[in-house]
Amino acid sequence: MKTTEAVTLVATRLAAAGIDEPRREARMLLSAALQTDAAGLLACDDIDEACFTPLLARREAREPLAYILGKREFWGLTFATSPATLIPRPDTETLIEAAIAIFPDRRKIRRILDLGTGTGCLLLAALHEFPEAFGTGVDLSAAAAVLAQSNAAQLGFAQRAAFLVGNWADALSGQFDLILSNPPYIPAADLTGLMPEVKIYEPASALDGGADGLAAYRAVIAALAALLAPNGAAILELGIGQQNEVTKLVENAGFTATARADLAGHPRALVIRAK
Repeated sequence: MKTTEAVTLVATRLAAAGIDEPRREARMLLSAALQTDAAGLLACDDIDEACFTPLLARREAREPLAYILGKREFWGLTFATSPATLIPRPDTETLIEAAIAIFPDRRKIRRILDLGTGTGCLLLAALHEFPEAFGTGVDLSAAAAVLAQSNAAQLGFAQRAAFLVGNWADALSGQFDLILSNPPYIPAADLTGLMPEVKIYEPASALDGGADGLAAYRAVIAALAALLAPNGAAILELGIGQQNEVTKLVENAGFTATARADLAGHPRALVIRAK
């Protein structure tokens, strides 16, 4: 079938499955199935339905597109993805924006820590912006740490990054100029109400923030006194409506906290510094 026919067919089925932006995703699925890019897809004039049916069936079952494609862009960089980690999201880029804003002299940042590194997207985006820095990423999942190390190699940061398997900061010593974390922050009772892509496919350990959604924040904030270098900063991602509660935890630990909003206007990055 012609490209326009294939796009219409796939988009119609995606729309019926409840997928937002079905035509955009249809073009991406077809490009992946045909192992081509957008320009190459337009040039196709005889597409066999059998070549895209398996990928379409996976998306109709609400498997995330980033897992099907095996990649996702973050901060202009392409990251390999897998079900071992959360999929990088545009909102999380707010943490990198905040880091750049508070450290205009980027060559002064020498040691960066990313707690709960996942794909490594936060750490590697930070290394991209802070050229003199070495980064350490920690994740409880060995599969996540392996994926992050692979992403570091693919992006040219293999010599500037190390990835460890551990429970937050338990195995760490020394101090860091910049500490980043996108911790699990969804209250456990809310997990069943998430959209199917998240609830069924993304790792629960990277989503479940305990009974009140704050368990991981408590662990990370408790480690900051030992890990944060003088004049350094920690930046944590916030869930919707969590700014006040996390700010109280930060202030009770003896630090100051300032929030930065994402593009939708939600407080997303909490910048933590010594008083």
